[in-house]
Amino acid sequence: MSIAKKLVGQTAAYGLSSIVGRALNYLLVPIYTDVFMPEEYGVVSYLYAGVGFFNILYTFGMETAFFRFANKPDADRDRLYNQVLSLILCTSLLFSALIIAASGTIARSIGFPDQQEYIIWLAVILAIDAVVAIPFARLRLLNKAIKFASLKLANILITVGANMFFLVLCHGIYNGSFLQGLRPLVTTVYDPDFGIGYIFLINLVANGLLIPMLWKEFSSFRFELNTELLRPMLSYAYPLLFMGLAGAVNELLDRILLEEWLPEGFYPGKSNMAAVGIYSACYKLSIFMTLAIQAFRYAAEPFFFSQAEEKDSPQTFALVMKWFVIACAFIFLFISANLEDFALLLRSPAYREGILVVPVLLLANLFLGVYYNLSVWFKLTDKTRFGTYISFGGAAVTILGNLLLIPILGYMGSAIATLICYFSMALASYLLGNRHYPIPYPVKTILGYVLLAAGLVWLALGVDVENFWLRHVYHLALCAAFALVVVLRERPRFLKF
Repeated sequence: MSIAKKLVGQTAAYGLSSIVGRALNYLLVPIYTDVFMPEEYGVVSYLYAGVGFFNILYTFGMETAFFRFANKPDADRDRLYNQVLSLILCTSLLFSALIIAASGTIARSIGFPDQQEYIIWLAVILAIDAVVAIPFARLRLLNKAIKFASLKLANILITVGANMFFLVLCHGIYNGSFLQGLRPLVTTVYDPDFGIGYIFLINLVANGLLIPMLWKEFSSFRFELNTELLRPMLSYAYPLLFMGLAGAVNELLDRILLEEWLPEGFYPGKSNMAAVGIYSACYKLSIFMTLAIQAFRYAAEPFFFSQAEEKDSPQTFALVMKWFVIACAFIFLFISANLEDFALLLRSPAYREGILVVPVLLLANLFLGVYYNLSVWFKLTDKTRFGTYISFGGAAVTILGNLLLIPILGYMGSAIATLICYFSMALASYLLGNRHYPIPYPVKTILGYVLLAAGLVWLALGVDVENFWLRHVYHLALCAAFALVVVLRERPRFLKF
């Protein structure tokens, strides 16, 4: 139990930065949905979907490889750090240089011929993100969660602060909403025609500032490339690259396919790019599930590797899985039951018409979190190729599901395809893990909690209570009922935990 407490403590530390950081970052959603039309927000979502694919390519699994090899007996962690960072530095500069050289062609090919500068800025952002990922991985390896969290929060505060300055303060003064006397001053720093360009430029500056913030980690770096040392790491990492790319397909391709595959006029009076904007904004409401999974992953990956040799590690992993699912099931229930309140975060009513995709996406991300838990078996047994197979299978499900369902159900089809994909990946990983690295997961208990939460969500959305206050009491009572079941069923084990 002390091992489990250690993981909870580390998850809380990483989770604080994720929860507070994402909560601050989420302030951008009301800003963007208030300032920009769905078509404009759709462009941002479309381009950042592409960035998601390239983020995987730039790091090509070396973060996880670094964890794996740094935890081996007699590993020279400093030398491994130098080798991995040297490699990422070289490849990132090369990739970004190629993108910048072809930025005009890329901008024209994706339908944004007048926004070549966006492509250039995103190329620089990609290089910075990849390079700083290794020092951040080193902080996680050394259990420096407070420094990790502080730097992540600082980055987000800069991003949010700059967005609020330009898109709230300057935008409001320029439009005469308040402080009209400052308009001449504001015009010297703010150009309304720059529009969504502020989003990309602010991201570039904020991420660039991470380099001086991580100066201590960079100052100890010595450029060193040894192909003999890197070869086994690359052999371990390359399946993770393909797994990551397939995972990016599962997570991001729906935005691209939605714009390309949605029949014109499916949503009367709205363009396909507007539909992408609406879907992407509603997708943001699943952020609370996403940040719980992200916080867990930051702590769990080094934790799993460090506990791999313990004789009771399978039991520990099973315990971790159960409580992870309980926590995520409650998040799924609470947000879905109180959906009308969370929908207010989307400032413009034009975005709220897609709100019913949120419960589906929350449940989908719950199964994604289950998959991350289950993936421990192929990472610990160095059989990462199975992760590639599973991810490619999930990618196939995502593509097929979107192609079949988007013409029929629109963005709800994308949400359902995401749910089917992540559920099938979790199921495949569980079945394969039972053969190669058996872990005694309490499957019936886990499925019971998921089904209980899903049933309560159905009651929350399916029973119409007209009175505002009674409706909220009813929804909170459903959440309390889930918590009560957990306490009554798990109390003996919970007290020990």
